[in-house]
Amino acid sequence: LLLLSGACKEVAPGDDGTPPDDDSPSPATRLQPSGLVYQGAFRLPPGSNSCDWSWSGEALAYYPGGDPGGPDDGCPGSLFGTGHNWLQWLSEITIPAPVVSPARNLSDLRSASTLQPFADIRAGLFDWPLEIPRAGLAYLPPQGGQAGQGSGKLYFAWAQHMGETESRPSHGWAGLDLDHPGSAGLWRVGEYWNYVSGDYLLEIPAVWADRHAGGKRLGSGRFRDGGQGAQGPSLLALAPWQAGSPPGAGATLPAQSLRLYDSVTRDDPGIMNGYHHSDEWSGAAWLEAGSKTAVIFAGTKGRGQCWYGFANGVVWPDGPPYPPYPPPPNDVRGWWSSSFEAVFLFYDPADLAEVAAGRQKPSWPQPYAELRVDDRLFGGYTATRKGRLGAAAWDAQRRRLYVIEPLVDDEKSIVHVWKVGE
Repeated sequence: LLLLSGACKEVAPGDDGTPPDDDSPSPATRLQPSGLVYQGAFRLPPGSNSCDWSWSGEALAYYPGGDPGGPDDGCPGSLFGTGHNWLQWLSEITIPAPVVSPARNLSDLRSASTLQPFADIRAGLFDWPLEIPRAGLAYLPPQGGQAGQGSGKLYFAWAQHMGETESRPSHGWAGLDLDHPGSAGLWRVGEYWNYVSGDYLLEIPAVWADRHAGGKRLGSGRFRDGGQGAQGPSLLALAPWQAGSPPGAGATLPAQSLRLYDSVTRDDPGIMNGYHHSDEWSGAAWLEAGSKTAVIFAGTKGRGQCWYGFANGVVWPDGPPYPPYPPPPNDVRGWWSSSFEAVFLFYDPADLAEVAAGRQKPSWPQPYAELRVDDRLFGGYTATRKGRLGAAAWDAQRRRLYVIEPLVDDEKSIVHVWKVGE
């Protein structure tokens, strides 16, 4: 547990002389890292339909109506998630009671079961190949004209790793029956680059969305290493149902920026405190428990020095002569830091309200705290190991946070669970 100080100091609304929104929550209502209580972890089931959970973890969504005939173990509902990164098909699984394993033995953990086997809900919506695709997923109850039981939607997003300046259609929705999803889309997110959307998705609480974002209850964002989109995790608010039922293919959805740091290409950019080009932010959730609230981002945080080159410290020069590639495991060229940690960043929704109201720039909000979670992970990571966390999902009724840890169970992911107390 670390409360940010120094270069990552706490910043409260009004510190720059701008009065905060009188109706916004005060800093006293911020959910602190100590409010997240670890519940344990569980394993994922075998694969199905030529897909499995190995090399998975890009997208995850909680569905409160899932597994209605499941055991009375305090873990109702289900999870939808993407499988192997080559396919990124969707499956629905049960949620077994998590187990805390002090020795971090996989054999101590219970396993989820498959409710719906893997299926491709994209249904040919993408007419171009996705190179190293990034994916997001969120469930929202019926919105707008989506009335009726079981008419909530799975909102999805896919965007490729490369594609500077691209703002291709990337978002859509689907029904809950993976065999007959009725997928609709794809839609653009305003005029924003795919580098700042098209990855993690989350549900924005209705009261906050109605008050500050014109009813936009779907949060979308992405972090692209190297600062090519934004130098920190972004968050945009959307409401596809306000643009049609569904919006037409290729439609551009109005988007409200709630937090958007500047690209590295900008002069004097606004960046996240403590930012590294090597950071990875892979999951997000809007947490509420009683009067306590926070928007959290899960990922792998770079520490110490940061460089472009190889993990062994060799820097890739701007021009020739270029160094030879070192042998494994240091042969991956990219952004690196002296060390990495699995981290949750905490942001104050009151700060996001200031941005939504136009009283602060989108690059103004800063994390007020962070929680380091390596002590809960099963991977036994070396200092320079990236990819420690994957996607996240939130059960608002029972205040449970689900976060994926990839590649620890014979290349399969496992799911960790935290509960937020009031």
